[in-house]
Amino acid sequence: MAAFLQWRRFVFFDRETVKDPIENGKNFILPNGISACDSGRGHIVLGDILIWFLTRSLQLSSFQAYKLRVTHLFQLKQHSILVSVGQDEHGINPLVKVWNTDKRDSGSPLCTRIFPAIPGNKPTEVSCLSVHENLNFMAIGFTDGSVVLTKGDITRDRHSKTLTLHEGNSPVTGLAFRQAGKVTHLFVVNLEKVQCYTLSVKEYPRLELDTHGCALRCSALTDPSQDSQFIVAGNECVYLYQPDERGPCFAFDGHKILVHWHRGYLLLLTQDSKPGFGSKETSPTEKHVLTIYDLDNKFIAYSAAFDDIIDVLAEWGSFYILTRDGKMFVLQEKDTQTKLEMLFKKNLFVMAINLAKSQHLDKDGLSEIFRQYGDHLYVKGDHDGAIQQYIRTIGKLEPSYVIRKFLDAQRIHNLTAYLQALHRQSLANADHTTLLLNCYTKLKDSSKLEEFIKSSESEVHFDVEIAIKVLRQAGYHSHAVFLAEKHAHHEWYLKIQLEDLKNYQEALRYIGRLPFEQAETNMKHYGKTLMHHVPESTTVLLKKLCTDYQPKNGVPHFIPIFANNPRELHAFLEHMIKVEPFSPQGVYDTLLELRLQDWAHEQDPEKKEVLQRAALSLLRSDNTVFDKALVLCQMHSFKEGVLYLYEKGKLYQQIMHYHMQNEEYSKVVEACKHYGNQEVCLWEQALGYFARKEEDCKAYISEVLQHIDLNNLMPPLLVVQTLAHNSTATLSVIKDYLINKLQRESQQIEEDERKIRQYREETANLRSEIQELRTSAKIFQKTKCTMCNSPLELPSVHFLCGHSFHQHCFESYAESEAECPTCTPENRKVMDMLRAQDQKRDLHDHFNRQLRGSNDGFSVVADYFGRGVFNKLTLITDPPGAKAGPGSLEADLQRDLLIHTKRNV
Repeated sequence: MAAFLQWRRFVFFDRETVKDPIENGKNFILPNGISACDSGRGHIVLGDILIWFLTRSLQLSSFQAYKLRVTHLFQLKQHSILVSVGQDEHGINPLVKVWNTDKRDSGSPLCTRIFPAIPGNKPTEVSCLSVHENLNFMAIGFTDGSVVLTKGDITRDRHSKTLTLHEGNSPVTGLAFRQAGKVTHLFVVNLEKVQCYTLSVKEYPRLELDTHGCALRCSALTDPSQDSQFIVAGNECVYLYQPDERGPCFAFDGHKILVHWHRGYLLLLTQDSKPGFGSKETSPTEKHVLTIYDLDNKFIAYSAAFDDIIDVLAEWGSFYILTRDGKMFVLQEKDTQTKLEMLFKKNLFVMAINLAKSQHLDKDGLSEIFRQYGDHLYVKGDHDGAIQQYIRTIGKLEPSYVIRKFLDAQRIHNLTAYLQALHRQSLANADHTTLLLNCYTKLKDSSKLEEFIKSSESEVHFDVEIAIKVLRQAGYHSHAVFLAEKHAHHEWYLKIQLEDLKNYQEALRYIGRLPFEQAETNMKHYGKTLMHHVPESTTVLLKKLCTDYQPKNGVPHFIPIFANNPRELHAFLEHMIKVEPFSPQGVYDTLLELRLQDWAHEQDPEKKEVLQRAALSLLRSDNTVFDKALVLCQMHSFKEGVLYLYEKGKLYQQIMHYHMQNEEYSKVVEACKHYGNQEVCLWEQALGYFARKEEDCKAYISEVLQHIDLNNLMPPLLVVQTLAHNSTATLSVIKDYLINKLQRESQQIEEDERKIRQYREETANLRSEIQELRTSAKIFQKTKCTMCNSPLELPSVHFLCGHSFHQHCFESYAESEAECPTCTPENRKVMDMLRAQDQKRDLHDHFNRQLRGSNDGFSVVADYFGRGVFNKLTLITDPPGAKAGPGSLEADLQRDLLIHTKRNV
């Protein structure tokens, strides 16, 4: 129970007397004898003998609804339907009429239904009336305690039915419908009880809520924002009811005359004396006190005395007070900002906050109230209370406004609370995170610090990297490591573990759990440090990374980590080529270098032999880069490797030069024998090499000369000139060579002379044959076809060359009608040689002219060489000593010999 005497009183309404708009300055006068009134749908409805409609512009209109008087009016808020109760004749015979105010009948609202208000056979007076907004229920209360319920369309007789819902001995003083979803309730109150009927259930079950009631017009229904509770105003208390129980009550003293509820306000009209039931008359000296309560915020919004109030109606956003003397007053509610300023002046900030919330003030407005309240508490010295209000401004008020007030060391715990709230709402920046962590460290509040950094991301949001930096700087390394690991800041985690905590094994364990790309990056960055302190574990991790993840290009990047650890590097690389034979060439190159280093430093012959075989096997695997491997072998004087690579690269001259540098004479000769067929100049170089030696190299020179002579690799003169520089090479060394050479030259001369004689004889025969063909007839005596070797039959084809063909064979195989198919291939070769001979003659003259006129003779020679001008060509020439004359054969005669004409027989 709430005692209203403790409630603060305010004047949140402005009172004015309504003036007549036509007669300026005069009060608006209501019609006389008002017996009923209501409001809704944009007008105030009044009833006496007539029913009056008052518009917002204070225009009155009326129509006669009853012949005697109107006793009750009910205006629906969602429909243009007005329900009235009145009398058309004397006696107790009330009539209910339903009016449609949107439709007209002879200038008056259309009456859609009329029926008598009688609960049974005994007439009785109507005490109260209520209509459901869905137009399906109407309840009429009577002074004999009865309640009549009309169910169905209340605007039509044939679509509804009427029944007596309630009977009793006490007059019914109030009715109200409550709709909650699909459930409909009817509250019924009389002078003795409060009851509730459930109309959505067929039997209409009844529940008694209380054993005391109220007077007429002392009940009302709250709006849905207050859960549509039923208000019953007794003389001592005001009670609120749910359909199944009694709710809160308020101790508002005074005799209640009228109760209304509108937009969160409870309106109570009270007086000191207590009139009888149904009496609307009061003593002329009696004052009515109108009080407006805000039940949510527990204050009195307005209270004032009036003379004999008929009713208080809510319309057009204001309260209209109708008095018996014909006056009308209006109570206009002050705007929210004005009410808040009134509360601020009295430092009633809590009440201002509650009022702002009930008035649905926006967040900016609420934030400003919280700020002012916080400032007020701060000035009073209540820093704990102030910080709580400032926390409620987060998101609207600039955080620096609050932070500056609490930077004093004595208020650091308040600042910490504010910064925590700022982070919980995800509105903190990097500076706020830094400041909060510094507060924790200054307070040495490890528990709060742990709670902050271990909170879930849904609870607290902050800049993790900034937090890690601050914690690291403050020496909270374990907290910083936890935060870095939780939020996957791998670089910070490893930096702290290695640089601050020196925990190398833990850093290795952490890297081993990362994806390969991240593990690779961190190993490149911290690998040398880890290798220096924990070489074995680091090597194991690198093996695991490169084995499990199988990075084809990642291994060479790890090699620099082993810069000062060759033993571990050797083990790592050996492991890699074993598990991954197709490792990058850089792996094999580095491993070759390590194996050669071991071979070079090994003193034990047996071990050295093993290391040599290992190095050679690596070279033979073809996985190393040729140039790098050659340089490494040369650097370490690895003879077998150098020779192998020379041979692999077909660098035969380098092989021989290598033996020459080492004065390995027999190896020089062996190299010539082995590679001389691929590169014939080796023999010439070998001869020059031995010729420059002053030692006795006769045996080697003789062997070389033998091969040069056998394969005719050098002119004899060049051989003699080469050996002339050697003082030990006497004539006896080359005597056999020269004799053999001269004998072969003599034999060649004899062979050439024989061929010359043969060519001359053949030429003479040809000339004779040509002359004979020109001067004598040719007799064709062939009896068989040259092509098919069958006996010749007419028609046949004969050529001067002596070949004969069937005509069908000739047409099948001949490429040209003028050429013998048998002789054509050989003739073409000859013709091509002749044409080339002509071109060469022309080219020779042109080449000489161009060479003499050019500044760069070498370019001219190179150009002609590229065009194949200097290629060897066999030409047909005249016999030596033949002279051109009138009797000489001309060029066209030679062509006639080669191209035989066809003659059909």
